[in-house]
Amino acid sequence: MKRIFKLGIVLACAAVAFMGCNEKKSAGGQVTLTVWESTNGPDEFIRQAGEIFEASHPNIKIKFQNVELGDSTGQIALDGPAGKGADIFAAPHDRLGSLVTGGHVLPTANADDVKSRALASCVKALTYDGTMYGYPVSAETYALFYNKKLISESDVPKNWDDLASWAADFNGKNPQKYGFVMGAGDAYYSIIFTTKDGNRLFGADGNDRAHSNINSVKAVEGMQFFQGLRKILDVPASDLDTATVDGAFQSGNAALHITGLWNVVPFEKAGIDFGVAPLPALHGDTTPAASFSGTRAMFVSAYTDHPAEANEFAQFLVSDEMQKLRFEITGAIPSVNIEVSSPYIAGFLKQLEYAFPMPTIPEMAMFWEAMNNASKNIWNGADVKTELDACNSAMVGK
Repeated sequence: MKRIFKLGIVLACAAVAFMGCNEKKSAGGQVTLTVWESTNGPDEFIRQAGEIFEASHPNIKIKFQNVELGDSTGQIALDGPAGKGADIFAAPHDRLGSLVTGGHVLPTANADDVKSRALASCVKALTYDGTMYGYPVSAETYALFYNKKLISESDVPKNWDDLASWAADFNGKNPQKYGFVMGAGDAYYSIIFTTKDGNRLFGADGNDRAHSNINSVKAVEGMQFFQGLRKILDVPASDLDTATVDGAFQSGNAALHITGLWNVVPFEKAGIDFGVAPLPALHGDTTPAASFSGTRAMFVSAYTDHPAEANEFAQFLVSDEMQKLRFEITGAIPSVNIEVSSPYIAGFLKQLEYAFPMPTIPEMAMFWEAMNNASKNIWNGADVKTELDACNSAMVGK
């Protein structure tokens, strides 16, 4: 990845800019803010951002604590009321409904200012019943990665039928490698195949709590095609977990893989010469298949003893300087409209044109386990309609 921001410049500019824009200091007395974040990049960002923030706020200490993104929502519900949770924690935007209805998060302070700077998709993702919660720190989706040593850019499939055909031919000629890999049991990716002909989870706006659309005619057709991909990737779903499929591409043993920007740095470090393209179109469609788009946010806990300081640090993470620093460290798409340089950004930005935000209604809390199970069972040969009906029942109760 081309690096256009030098860390020293970022640190100096950030400190000066933030001190200049924040004359008002926090209340007297020493304050420690506990921040929950994931490892492998986001943790390093919090550490560095914390050091910069502390330089202009000597009475505030930023303490990083590892709680992975997928665990934070459940953890704050347990630890927060007991007085031992985080002041600020990272969570995906689709957990917003559960966080708000559970009373676990505070509204965004200075929301108008944050809205004026953040990407519109991020603002929408963090708005629930007309109120904004949290601070967007990255925009995320996934796309089709391709290993240039195994497939030329001109041969990258534009639709799923061509992908299946190309991978079958590749597998026949390269029995020790994979033409295509994906997390077959992961609903984050399998949702792709339910979006045929504009079908969307919980409706076009993602808020139809009575109809999940996960078992619609179009969803069933799409997941039947998904099941057929087992012919080109004849591996049980339990052996296609995220670590395994990422590892296959990272080791140079897979030509095509669906993943996100968070894997750019690991793949680069592994020496893989790769490119990123939009997802192939589903059968009968002419545009790239729709993917989930996500907003990664830092939420201020409703249980914090220091809401003013917590909001100030969380908003600091959305500043241009911190967003540049976060991009340098994690490679994730910034949540604000700033220019960054990467040979992979174009593919993701193109895919974002066809992505849709993960719904934030409380029913989404039931989606993940239900659709993960359905995807695994379908991949392993179960009846598609039966599995999707069960998934729908788990979410909307009918």
